Amino acid sequence: MTFQFPIRVYWEDTDAGGIVFYANYLKFFERARTEWLRSKGLEQRMLKETTGGMFVVSETRVKYHRPARLDDALLVSVNFAQSGRSSLWVEQQALAMSEKNTQLVLCEGSIRIGWVDATLMKPARIPEIILKALK
Repeated sequence: MTFQFPIRVYWEDTDAGGIVFYANYLKFFERARTEWLRSKGLEQRMLKETTGGMFVVSETRVKYHRPARLDDALLVSVNFAQSGRSSLWVEQQALAMSEKNTQLVLCEGSIRIGWVDATLMKPARIPEIILKALK
C-alpha cells in the first residue's frame, strides 16, 4: 500500500533557476519516510528510546524526470520494497498533478535504510516487531 505525504515547494527549496534544487528531493523523501513510519506507529525517537536502535540512510538511487517549481503542491510517496536482517529498501516518488489532472513523476528513488545500534553506530538486526509493522 502506498503512503503519500503532501509537500509544498517554498523559496528555500529552489535554486537560482527557480526550480527545486536536486538535493532537496532527498529532504522531501526523508520527511515522507518519517511520516510513513509514524503512520505505522513507529515514531523514531520512541524507537531509539525503547530499542536502542535507529534507522539511517545507507544508500540512495535517484532519477530526476521533471522539475518542480516554487509553490508547486507535491505528493511524495513511500512504498516498502524489501527487507533484510539489518536494512530495508523503500521506493519513493515525488509527484505533481498535470493540467489534465494526472500525476506526473518528477523524481523517483530507491532508498536503503539500515538499522544501527544508536550508541555504537554499528549495524544491528531490525527488531521483528518493526518489520511486522512495516509489511
